[in-house]
Order: sequence, then C-alpha cells, then structure tokens
Amino acid sequence: MLPTTCILAGGLGQRLGERTARMPKPLLEVGGEPFLFHQLRLLAAHGAEQVVLCVGYLGDMIEGRVGRKRYGIAIEYSYDSPGLDGTLGAIRRALPLLGDRFLVLYGDTYLRLDYGAAVSDWIASRAPALMTVLRNDNRWDTSNVVYGDGRVLAYDKRDPTPDMEWIDYGLGGLKREALSAVDEREGDLAALYHQLARNGSLHGFLATERFYEIGTPRGLAEAETFLMTARSPIPPQG
Repeated sequence: MLPTTCILAGGLGQRLGERTARMPKPLLEVGGEPFLFHQLRLLAAHGAEQVVLCVGYLGDMIEGRVGRKRYGIAIEYSYDSPGLDGTLGAIRRALPLLGDRFLVLYGDTYLRLDYGAAVSDWIASRAPALMTVLRNDNRWDTSNVVYGDGRVLAYDKRDPTPDMEWIDYGLGGLKREALSAVDEREGDLAALYHQLARNGSLHGFLATERFYEIGTPRGLAEAETFLMTARSPIPPQG
C-alpha cells in the first residue's frame, strides 16, 4: 500500500493551446481515454488506495468525469483558490487530506517505476523528502539535478547548471515537516525542492525508464504513441 498520493492537476495547460481551451489537461484523451485514467490505473497497480486530486482550472469537469472512486482508489478533491495557489500552495491547501507522509505526482506525467520500492527506499533513508531522478543528460528535457550517494545534492528548475546530468522524474514525496523549509507564503514546489536539496534533506531514488508527459504538443504525441501500444497494468474496471 502506498501513502496517499497528491496529484497536482490544477494547471491551465497553456502550452497546448486550443486543446485545453475548454478541456482540463488531465482529461485530454490519450490512447482512447482521459490521460488521468492511465495515471490512476498505474497507481492502482502499485497498491495506491487513496488519491487527492488538487484541481483548479475546470476542476469541476475533472471531478464530474473521474468521480470519487476509480480502479479501487478512493479519490478526494482539493480546489485551488480563485487566483490559483501554485503547486506548493495547492499542497498546503490539501494537507488536511494528506496525512504526515504523502507522495506528489504531476497531473501530466506517466512514470514507469516501482512506486513501492521508491517509498520503501525513502522511508529507510529517514529523509523528510523524496525526489525520483533519471539520468537524462538533457535528452528528454533540460537536466536540473545533481545526484550522488542517494541524495539530491542540488536542484534548480529555473537556472540549471552545466553539472546537472539528472532530471526530476516527476514523483516526489514529502513529510509534513518538510514544508517548513521555506516560507509559508512560497507557492512553488520547485522552490521547496531546491531548498531541501541545499539542506541535504532530499532523498534521491533512481528511475531507469523514460517518462512520458502531455504538457507540450510533442510530449502529448509521444505519450499517445506509447499508451496506444502499452499494455494496461490492470483491467480498466471500477
């Protein structure tokens, strides 16, 4: 069983242009069904039982389409304020639903790794936070992580340095105490990860398979090709 998974699904999806003008990004059809269904089915296959969807833009459409239970996962919703809270702000707003230790997943990524092994490794590390990382060398996106000896030694999404050969894979984990590393007014999850890495508090778990994302037209096309041919991890029921 995994800790509660917080899925950040409140963004505007502006890089996708007209595709997201009337449809929230997590509901875009990919491989014959909403992308979010692929994510939930994958989580269920790895033992997820509780998910909190942090929604904002067209969030009522997401709740109406997904419901309160799917693939055996109980789903709760946390809505952004009208001005949108940012990724970390959304997590803070959802804290009453998340517990002391929880996973964080972006709503536009499909990640092929052993979620249970990542959690076990994180718990054993005693670190307050987790970042899964992939050796990237600027292949799929701009590398933004320095990794070594089981730790994220540096992370900078805004201004990456030449020695950053790894990339934030997209699955993170936080203990509630980890949020105190930055000012409570900080709304960007990337800023929290940056500070946790500086503090030596960010455990790194190695992913080995490439990620898929639907945040850009190219990424959407690649995810479509993969998910049209990939075998679903469990039957699409419930």
